[in-house]
Amino acid sequence: MKSKLMFLAALFMTVASFAQPRAEYPRPQFERENWKNLNGEWSFTLDLSNSGRARNFYVSKGFEGKITVPFAPESKLSGVGYTDFINSVWYQRTIQVPQEWAGKQIKLNFGAVYYESEVYIDGAFVGRHYGGSDSFSYDITKYVADGKEHSLVVHAESDIRSGEQPGGKQSTRYESYGCFYTRTTGIWQTVWMEAVDACGLERVQVLTDIDQSQLTVIPTFYGLKNGNRLQVTVSDGGKVVAKADVVAAQSMPVVIPIKKAKLWSPESPFLYDVVYEVKAADGSTLDKVDAYVGMRKIHIDGTKIYLNNKPYYQRLVLDQGFYPDGVWTAPSDEALRHDIEMSKEAGFNGARLHQKVFEERFHYWADKLGYLIWGEMASWDKTSSKVEAARNFLGEWTNIVVRDRNHPAIVTWTPFNEEWATPNNEAGRFYNDVYNITRQLDPSRPVNTISGGLYAISDFCTTHSYQQDGEKLHKQLFDGEKFYQPQGPTEKSAPRAMKFLYYDGKVPYVIDEFGGIKCAETTPGGGSWGYGNAAPTREDFYKRLESQVKAITDHSDKICGFCYTQLTDVEQEQNGVYYFNRDKKFDMARIKAIFQMKAEGYEQ
Repeated sequence: MKSKLMFLAALFMTVASFAQPRAEYPRPQFERENWKNLNGEWSFTLDLSNSGRARNFYVSKGFEGKITVPFAPESKLSGVGYTDFINSVWYQRTIQVPQEWAGKQIKLNFGAVYYESEVYIDGAFVGRHYGGSDSFSYDITKYVADGKEHSLVVHAESDIRSGEQPGGKQSTRYESYGCFYTRTTGIWQTVWMEAVDACGLERVQVLTDIDQSQLTVIPTFYGLKNGNRLQVTVSDGGKVVAKADVVAAQSMPVVIPIKKAKLWSPESPFLYDVVYEVKAADGSTLDKVDAYVGMRKIHIDGTKIYLNNKPYYQRLVLDQGFYPDGVWTAPSDEALRHDIEMSKEAGFNGARLHQKVFEERFHYWADKLGYLIWGEMASWDKTSSKVEAARNFLGEWTNIVVRDRNHPAIVTWTPFNEEWATPNNEAGRFYNDVYNITRQLDPSRPVNTISGGLYAISDFCTTHSYQQDGEKLHKQLFDGEKFYQPQGPTEKSAPRAMKFLYYDGKVPYVIDEFGGIKCAETTPGGGSWGYGNAAPTREDFYKRLESQVKAITDHSDKICGFCYTQLTDVEQEQNGVYYFNRDKKFDMARIKAIFQMKAEGYEQ
């Protein structure tokens, strides 16, 4: 009996070891049936001297090393675990297009590759991409033949120390330190192929209007043909509630009335199922995409932020999206969902996704579970006064906003974190440009241009304070009607800097970083990093936390939300509500009661 159990256990481990990592469809808001996941074992080599091109690596049919995609080589889950600086890496695997995809265009899709990447098939150059956090795609139809095997090679380069590429919290030192952590290089999100008709949908922009009870869809097609039509079907639990059938026309809005629309909110995260179909003149289906939509409205009126026309108090947590074994890549889809469930258990109704662009599967779970998101760029480790850095930022940020703007959970865009004016105002023009571009790409959400630091052009005001004493924090936030301004450059010290804007009591005000409390009982042995002196015991932690949250909620007539630092410990920064491995650190019922402290003037 014992030997049988051992055999079954060994068999289970063997099956598990061959399971494809991150096997779920990576783009759940725009899903096709005919697709092939390319995650798993690839051949791989480090190219620390960046001489691979000279050595003709692009024609390789296999490298000596192995790596598990989509995990970065710095991570344990990749099977490599190399954490020194990596200038260049090469990947290779065999791909084969199913014969049933004949006559279709073949799209090769990448969730994200950090930072600059090139793709080759059988040695032929397919394309180059700049940007470490945005998704991209290549039409590889002319490079592949149905049923034939081909060698796919991906080359990625990174120079995080250049100051020209957005890197977020990746350390520019050899080691992790303070609030900077392990780097990510190369492929770090899912790679997949899919078959698409030449006249299929490339993307859609969805605008929800709860005041007029209608949905507007703006389609972009790969191509058009006379007689093609676009059908949009909206369903509630399998029952069709609305439908549109229009001529397929590039970027022409399709307005769909939704009678008695059910609204999306954290308390009731209702989602309508949507099917997009491109039909030929003879009625045959050329392309079919499964999607969903949440009917909701986010807007600003005076000093409050409204959700579905009601003032909504945002109780957010800073989430940096790092994992002990996957670094920037979640080990599983369940891990993404679990992080949101943990956050809700702690009393938060949303998160500021900090210095990292999260994958679409996270946004999907936020949509499904009812969780507010502030989408943020990995803006640190770039020098904004450099033209090349600005160019790199603008292209990548544009792609990110376009990719993610249909998710109802996203309620704010935050392009920058803690930026400052410069003596000759090199950065001022850049901040204005980014704000204006973001508003043009997505007029439906407010933009918090710079979180903390310089209060420049923005739709509302935010600030950071890690004052650990609750009473002092209470006085600091508002001294009479004076808004707390962090220390930084002034008009006098930087005369050509962009004009500083001071809080005038006419726009919303959010404390979007505070806390960061470290607890000595949860970090035995020392060596950890946090803000201020550690609370000696868990009981001291609860008291300090309660005093800080109360200092903010007492000002709910002026302050309409907060963001606590942070959800989990991250490597040496050990000031999370949970441990880095996601184990519980505190009495979560008590933590939840503190973060859900009543804010006068709000229902929730």
